[in-house]
This record gives sequence, C-alpha cells and structure tokens, in this order.
Amino acid sequence: MAPTLLFLSDQVEDLRDLVPGFPLTRYGVVRLPLKTTEPEDLIPIHPDLLVIDGVGDIQSGEQAVRRLALAWEAGLPPMLVVVDQAGMSRFRFEFGADDFIIATATMEEIEARMAMIDRRTGRADDATVLKVGDLTVNPENYQVYVHGHPLDLTYKEFELLKFLAQRPGRVCDRDMLLREVWGYDYYGGTRTVDVHIRRLRAKLGPEHEALIETIRNVGYRLVPRPRERDTDRLS
Repeated sequence: MAPTLLFLSDQVEDLRDLVPGFPLTRYGVVRLPLKTTEPEDLIPIHPDLLVIDGVGDIQSGEQAVRRLALAWEAGLPPMLVVVDQAGMSRFRFEFGADDFIIATATMEEIEARMAMIDRRTGRADDATVLKVGDLTVNPENYQVYVHGHPLDLTYKEFELLKFLAQRPGRVCDRDMLLREVWGYDYYGGTRTVDVHIRRLRAKLGPEHEALIETIRNVGYRLVPRPRERDTDRLS
C-alpha cells in the first residue's frame, strides 16, 4: 500500500497547484484545512508525511506545526513546510518542522530534502539501526541500548520493542501488537501484550520507562521525548 501524505492548506485543494514539482506518484494524498485541523484528526489517517502550506502566511504554517508537534496523540510523521521566497528567511525550525521547501522547487530538490529527512528520522530504507530518543535498537544483531547501556531482553520483548521503534510516536493497539509480534496462530489474549510491556518498562528503568506510553483503552506507543512522569500514562 502506498504511504499516505497529508496536505494541510486553506488556499488550494491540490498540492500540485502549490508545488508543481512535488513527487506525488508514490503517495496517497489526503487534504485537510490548515487552521482548523487538530491533532486528533490525524489519528484515523496515520499519515507517513505531513506537508504544510506556509506560502503567503508563514505564521499560520508555523502555528499549525506547533499545534501538531506538541500533541503526541497524533503519532506525527515528519513535517515539511512549503514556503515562498519571503517566508524562507523567516522560517523557524523551533516550532517542530523537520524541513521546508520552496514552492518553486524542482522534483530533484524535493526528493533530496525528503531523503535527508528520512535519514535524520531513521526512515531511510538503508537505516537498519532504529533510534528513538535515548533508545537504540539494532535488528541485525538483536542488541538494544538505552542511553548507551545494553538491555538484556527476551526474543519477544525485543520483537515488541522493535515493532514500536519502527513506528515512533504512532499508537499501536493491543490487537495489532498481538497479531504482528505473536502471529495469527497465537491463542493468548491481549493481556500478554500488557505483561510484556511491563517487563520492558522494568528493564528500561525508572528514568526511561516513560519512553513507552499507554494510550488508555487503546494500546501503546514509543516516544522520543517522553512527557513529564505521569502514572496514568504508564498504567
């Protein structure tokens, strides 16, 4: 299935009208309004890339980036902001965007910037080592490090952590985790997932257990920058 690109704009319906050179053939594109889209609106879409329209109104683009970046519930993918020549000099990365492109950029330039984003976020095809905050997962040699210290995990603990690390910030429900990590022929219940999550948190230790967040009545997600310690999110 093609990855999903979510385009946020109040000016145009089609991303190609804003950025004619954008390589859209590899994506399924969904458009939502820029100023009124909230983090919870992204959850059912599960986008793989966010493209935000900042042409002519860089402030609204930055406000959208900040609104979405501050809310982990959306499980945010990389965010790319489209700007014009005037907005290029005023663009501020501190709001949470991963990069920006000029509306007149060529396909080659856009693909180069997106490749850089993939490498920085660990999404590149050749990125075998997964890095999420202080956590490093190496699928090739089954080694896991947290803040440089190795963790001793069982096979299923490793597979569960790897699955979450491959989808940083994205909510994974218990049924999905059970199906993908344990397999269709496993007859145990979703309680198995909860038990393994508790074991993983214990091995991560008090300083890093919040890397795995609980989404009440849904499942879990792995976050690079955990919130302040919150017992409700760890329960």
